[in-house]
Amino acid sequence: MMKKNKRKTFLTIFLALILLGVVVWVMIPSPLEVDLQSSQKGMLMVTVDEEGETRAKDRFVVSSPVSGRLTRIQLKEGDPVGLNQTVAVIHPLPLGKRESTEIRARLQAAQALHREAEILIRQTQLNLEKFRRERQRTEQLHKNGLITHQELELARDAEKLRIEEFDAAKMKAQAAAFEIKAIRSGLISLEEGKGEPKIISVRSPVAGRVLKVMEKNEQVVVPGTPLLVLGNPSQLEVVIDLLTTEAVKVKTGNTVLLENWGGDQPLQARVRLVEPWGFTKVSALGVEEKRVNVIADFVDPSTSLGDGFRVEARIIIWKGEGILKIPASALFRVGQSRAVFVHQDGRAKRREVEVGRQGAFEVEIQKGLKEGEEVVIHPSNQIREGLRIVKR
Repeated sequence: MMKKNKRKTFLTIFLALILLGVVVWVMIPSPLEVDLQSSQKGMLMVTVDEEGETRAKDRFVVSSPVSGRLTRIQLKEGDPVGLNQTVAVIHPLPLGKRESTEIRARLQAAQALHREAEILIRQTQLNLEKFRRERQRTEQLHKNGLITHQELELARDAEKLRIEEFDAAKMKAQAAAFEIKAIRSGLISLEEGKGEPKIISVRSPVAGRVLKVMEKNEQVVVPGTPLLVLGNPSQLEVVIDLLTTEAVKVKTGNTVLLENWGGDQPLQARVRLVEPWGFTKVSALGVEEKRVNVIADFVDPSTSLGDGFRVEARIIIWKGEGILKIPASALFRVGQSRAVFVHQDGRAKRREVEVGRQGAFEVEIQKGLKEGEEVVIHPSNQIREGLRIVKR
């Protein structure tokens, strides 16, 4: 009888233990599913990102040299024009004393611009010769194995930019000479006769294409009225307007990646100029911002793009190899420090880290993590020290 009671007691205790285990197992919360990613070494880029647009490198605005009746311009956007080709016809109005004085003043201004353009030609030519010698010296050093191929490419690109600057300076001088000729022809034709003044043909200062027709219809114009914008749409540059606080980080020669322009692969460009003057622009939220234009030249061919096309630009201001990095979304603040949750033995362990350079989506970890350790991406408020976690 006693054996039977003992057996029953043991059975009761055993069933109670099983029931307690089931209750404990049910009460223990299941591990929280999280997104994990390993810290790894690789390339890290720090960029300044902003929208930009393409524009023809050398735009020439053709203006009316005199007051008169402009006949309808037959040219359309995209039409080719030759050097010295007639692009507009003006029937001048009788010239008064005030108009004559204004035209002579414009003539003097055009002559001053022409002199300035000639000085610029000499300066860019000297600059080109200097960079040409530097490129030749760099090629010799590369041949002797003293510098890298990347340094040689930079020297070649620098010479190429100086060649383009020299060509642009010559075109500006040519355009200034045509402007002088147009103003003089208008002045002479208006002053020379007692009868009807001559018809004035406004001619193209360059060979290229019509980018924009400013005045399409017949109308009366005054001196200096813009009529057409001419240029070569195959020779493009990129204009990126940045906040001045971002523009100070950009240097001449920085690589630019152009994305979302319509093609499958990003196009590469290089910063030629950070303009030394800023301007005020009102943002979409109605806030006044101080901005500055950054001008970049294409390195890759840009045949599919035209004047005024939108691009998304990423200006690389720093790049490093072998950098220990994690996604920026894994970081959170703990007081003045930065921390991450590390996946360790199935649990979340909070660990403070020292952050170095920060890219658009990744950051450099200088201290606090080892390569290969898994961190929680986008840590929510549910995660706390010691919580059981599992990879989603």
